[in-house]
Amino acid sequence: MKYVSTRKGIEATSAETVFQGLAPDGGLYVPVLGSNSVSLGSNSVSSTPTDPNSTLNDPKLTLKDLRSCEEFVLSRLFDDIPEDVRKAAVDRLLSRFPEGDPVPLVEADGMQILELFHGKTGAFKDVALSMLPVFMKHAAGGRRVLVLTATSGDTGSAAMQGFAGVEGTEVAVFFPNVGTSRIQRLQMTTPSEANVHAIAIRGNFDDAQAAVKRIFADKAINAEAAQHGITLSSANSINTGRLVPQIGYYLLATSRLGGAQFDLVVPSGNFGNILAAYYAKMLGAPIGKFVVASNVNDVLARFVKTGVYDPGAKLTVTNSPSMDILKSSNVERLLWLVNGGLDGDVAGACAETARLMKDLAEKGRYELNEKAKAKLLADFEGGVATPEETEAEMRAVRERSGYVLDPHTAVATCVARKLGYPKSGRPVVIAATATPYKFPETCRRAFGADVLDNPPPSFRDLERLPIAQTKVVDVSGIDQAVKDLF
Repeated sequence: MKYVSTRKGIEATSAETVFQGLAPDGGLYVPVLGSNSVSLGSNSVSSTPTDPNSTLNDPKLTLKDLRSCEEFVLSRLFDDIPEDVRKAAVDRLLSRFPEGDPVPLVEADGMQILELFHGKTGAFKDVALSMLPVFMKHAAGGRRVLVLTATSGDTGSAAMQGFAGVEGTEVAVFFPNVGTSRIQRLQMTTPSEANVHAIAIRGNFDDAQAAVKRIFADKAINAEAAQHGITLSSANSINTGRLVPQIGYYLLATSRLGGAQFDLVVPSGNFGNILAAYYAKMLGAPIGKFVVASNVNDVLARFVKTGVYDPGAKLTVTNSPSMDILKSSNVERLLWLVNGGLDGDVAGACAETARLMKDLAEKGRYELNEKAKAKLLADFEGGVATPEETEAEMRAVRERSGYVLDPHTAVATCVARKLGYPKSGRPVVIAATATPYKFPETCRRAFGADVLDNPPPSFRDLERLPIAQTKVVDVSGIDQAVKDLF
């Protein structure tokens, strides 16, 4: 599979995209879907229930469990990574999730809930971050790697768990000093392995993400790292090693629903999870509408309804902290797709994406052209749930069905209900992105009592572990904090 960067079309193999994380032009790597590449099915996202050209419709293909779904995705998108490495990555994933049914699809309150939170840190990011260290070690080829990660709460702990003790790698996680839940913070501050580092910043996620991206592009910092035999990379969803494994569980949902068309609602912050579903549709998953569920930091919901990306100036701290994001990196990959990438026009897609990202940098906003806007609006829909609506939704779902939602998943079910899902005779799948055990304070407030009485094993002793990570820096101190790890 050939990859190119979204702004200048710089070519790379899949292994190179994992190792580099961010592309040299400041853009992100995307797989090329042209007719001369490995087939991903149709060159456009079909709105029909099944795409007759899709590789998923091969009668010899059986995707019955998470292993087969992940192996299928990796064989298409990471085909230049040796099969034994791909298998080792899937083996590692399955060893870190419950046996039998690692990603259950359960029905609750008239919706299909895809439970993505049964990994060690209780968030969907455990899926890809159980696999990324295997890909990274292969791609590094013996070189030392410092993995820089910005987090709004979940990616950091999943990255630390995923890379803890992995030879030849170190991880530095930057998280907001205010805004994460207590459990999220403990998951990042209690790990004591020598190669993992959690650093709180006096700022928000957008500050951390902007700093990490800038460091990747800083030639002087990279040169200094190289002098110490270190290469910088990322565990955020800007890295294809994070994005690609997430496609697998949407193919699994397809299998669980017997191949029937379904709509999908994803609580969205950095846009990577719902973008993975968009790629799943290109592989043949019969997804109808992609519904972006936002909290009051609603830049994504507004974007998919208008084609205008305008993050605004003020971030609001909410009870769904992993979605407290204004600048969502993975939207850039969608821009590339709807501006020509879906049609095989690599040069046109890169030129328009570069123009839009320049507008964002210089004007603080951008607007899609009419053709791209039409593609966006045809497939996406968006909605918003306030913090008050989120807790009311948590309470109502439990009263009606006995099912306990975390606040992020409650944003999704609330938005789904507001928009009239399920509808058109199709089931609606809700991406349940975190366990409620990560947010006990919000749960107690929503339910008026402590209903979380059977915590997963990895949560039981968290409160009693000693704090091992205590560093706090200003945003201006992030560069030096990175250099201190050389």
